Amino acid sequence: MPTGFLLLISAQFASALADNALLIVTIALLQQQQLPGWWAPLLKFGFTVSYVVFAPFVGPLADAFPKARLMACMNGVKVIGVTALLFGLHPVAAFAVVGFGAAAYAPAKYGLVTELVGPGRLVAANGWLEVSVVCAVLLGTVLGGALVSPWMLDRSPPGAGQWLASLGIPGAGVLNDSLLVLLAVYAVAALLNMRVPDSGVRYAASRVHPILLAREFLQANRTLWRDRDGGLSLAVTTIFWGVGATLQFAVLRWAADVLRLPLNQAAYLQAAVAVGVIAGASAAARWVPLANAKRVLVAGVALGLMMPLIASTTELAWAVPWLALVGAVGGILVVPLNALLQHRGYTLFSAGRSIAIQGFNENASVLGMLAIYAALIALDVPIVVVMWGFGLSIAAAIALLIHSDRARDRRESTAASAPVV
Repeated sequence: MPTGFLLLISAQFASALADNALLIVTIALLQQQQLPGWWAPLLKFGFTVSYVVFAPFVGPLADAFPKARLMACMNGVKVIGVTALLFGLHPVAAFAVVGFGAAAYAPAKYGLVTELVGPGRLVAANGWLEVSVVCAVLLGTVLGGALVSPWMLDRSPPGAGQWLASLGIPGAGVLNDSLLVLLAVYAVAALLNMRVPDSGVRYAASRVHPILLAREFLQANRTLWRDRDGGLSLAVTTIFWGVGATLQFAVLRWAADVLRLPLNQAAYLQAAVAVGVIAGASAAARWVPLANAKRVLVAGVALGLMMPLIASTTELAWAVPWLALVGAVGGILVVPLNALLQHRGYTLFSAGRSIAIQGFNENASVLGMLAIYAALIALDVPIVVVMWGFGLSIAAAIALLIHSDRARDRRESTAASAPVV
């Protein structure tokens, strides 16, 4: 891989590490403020809404500027979001600011990957990227767990709180030091972004009128959905990321309700999923070429069927390997289909625009599933029932997509073999 790609991976890792640790810290902040449990998924909701609302604009934005510099600026936006927490902004609102930075960061990141490597190495590049993302999830949840652990909070050193107070900053109580650590990580990510070389790829100037951009985006979105391989891969990744975001909170709730674990220990359970995704993504990057990407669709059905099995587990010793297996199956599923989707999007449009379309659909799914999940939690539906429902629905949806794709193959084969009259 090019040197620029390795720097990109390092910057992505640092930024995602802070994002995932920040989620755990802000959940702890909600608990510190004694807010109801259904506020926790609203953190991710606030983070994700920018991906949907600004989707028509972040793609052209990513194509209009050198992508590495734009990524550095967006890490600066994330710094503003964390700083706002220290000034007393509500955690959901502050997380929404961080989400805006992430929304513009994503098309620049994936677009730069597409520009730096050719189609022949795109699956491998996505494997590296997913491994870095999942390592960031793994270590980010560990870091977040450590930052909200009794060891960290009981220290309560007066230095940070007094220093913030001297600057007129309200602070976040015992979580002051935790937020300052995350500010430092975002700063490191921005510095790494500044070192990523420019790919040299330039695109024609885009119209800047918001209504025109929105119309272009909607037309491009329809085009990608109607493309056979693009639409299929977009449907599966849209389901996958919606499920992944919901599972992130469901596992925390399940660990608390069923396994009776505190937040810092429940956060470590997400690390088991992350380890599995690393293994699955690595295997897919090595053994699944782009031409065979659709063969991994059956992993999506398996992924959905595993969720009820996890929900029915009551022993920690069994929960950890089950969660790791779910992660592995997810990694095998998403890496080839992400590569196929990026290849079709880049062929039909441009790197930034195609990733913005992907982000719009996937994060609309995240918003929808998180809204359903938050409503179910607010209605006191048992978490085991919630996980069963989500799992079986996902398995059925992906099985239907597989059936539709194979039926289309049969129709096309029959049409091709029919005699010409």
